[in-house]
Amino acid sequence: MKSNERLKQSYFDAEQVLAGHGKRDVHVLKEAFEKIDGDVESDMYGQGAVIEKFQEKMADLLGKESAVFFPSGTMAQQIALRIWCDAARIRKVAYHPLSHLEIHEEKGLQELHGIESVLLADKTRVIELEDVLQMEDEVACVLLELPQREIGGQLPSYETLEQISAHCRAQGIKLHLDGARLLEVLPYYDKTASEVCALFDSVYLSLYKGIGGIAGAILAGDKEFTDQSKVWKRRHGGDLISLYPYILSADYYFDKRSGKMAAYYEQAKELARLFNGCEGISTLPVEPVSNMFHVHFSHPKETMEALLADLHQETGIGLTSYVKELENGGSSYEVSMGDLYETVPKEKVEALFAKLNEKMKAI
Repeated sequence: MKSNERLKQSYFDAEQVLAGHGKRDVHVLKEAFEKIDGDVESDMYGQGAVIEKFQEKMADLLGKESAVFFPSGTMAQQIALRIWCDAARIRKVAYHPLSHLEIHEEKGLQELHGIESVLLADKTRVIELEDVLQMEDEVACVLLELPQREIGGQLPSYETLEQISAHCRAQGIKLHLDGARLLEVLPYYDKTASEVCALFDSVYLSLYKGIGGIAGAILAGDKEFTDQSKVWKRRHGGDLISLYPYILSADYYFDKRSGKMAAYYEQAKELARLFNGCEGISTLPVEPVSNMFHVHFSHPKETMEALLADLHQETGIGLTSYVKELENGGSSYEVSMGDLYETVPKEKVEALFAKLNEKMKAI
């Protein structure tokens, strides 16, 4: 068996797992529907009490006039940027080089909407005010991702957000929030969702990442913006006859987990300290600013796959199902804290990291 396959198998065979909420299997849906009245009527093509009440709830959370449920964040964000580009009659938007739109969507923004991307900042750091001030291109919208996932979930300071927001408004540039993990950064900023979203003209929130729903996203802004987004949702084929399985599960897991983000954040900092205490291991950031961070190993991917697979089998605790190569010859993987961490006894966690440290020293 190849080392990557062995690692994946050892992870799924582990009795306990340190990160995440657990397996994304049918039990996730069954739990969400367990106490729901079977007579609840479904939504129909974006209308009905199920979807409308949830959209109102999300609009209130985000402090926006209106909100719309989308089947995916990819669809929601491309539509948001299309609306702002049409309004400004400018076919350019600016965002980070490692934005989801740039590296994971097969150039959907360019191919579907004819919109060009202007890349801000070096890929190793977050966007700062100077990056926006020094833009040479005229853009309709600037997109900020909070946190910046591909660099370990790093965040700009709240003061930087305020400065970028003020500049964009003064220049007539729309500011869009890729807030897929918005709830997860609120403990670090010590702000409410509506306080953060007040700095932005439009906001996207994922309903399956930290929240742990089945799928779906929210796009919020003023009513004129969301009315236009509904038209584009229909054009994109996003108005499924019914979306209630996604909406009801999102509502259930939002209520279950939205209040736990501060706990996940503290767990992330605790776990990062344990990793940083091991030979040849570091985290990015060194101290997490949300529930997520990246673990960096000084050894190659294949070496770490074998080591971690052995660790899983010896301890019965899973850390990760994968490791990816880094340009410097090392390797890494991503951690997102959730409900599972608190289920593993502290003494087992300490023993796990003692053994991990021993193995790293022995390489």
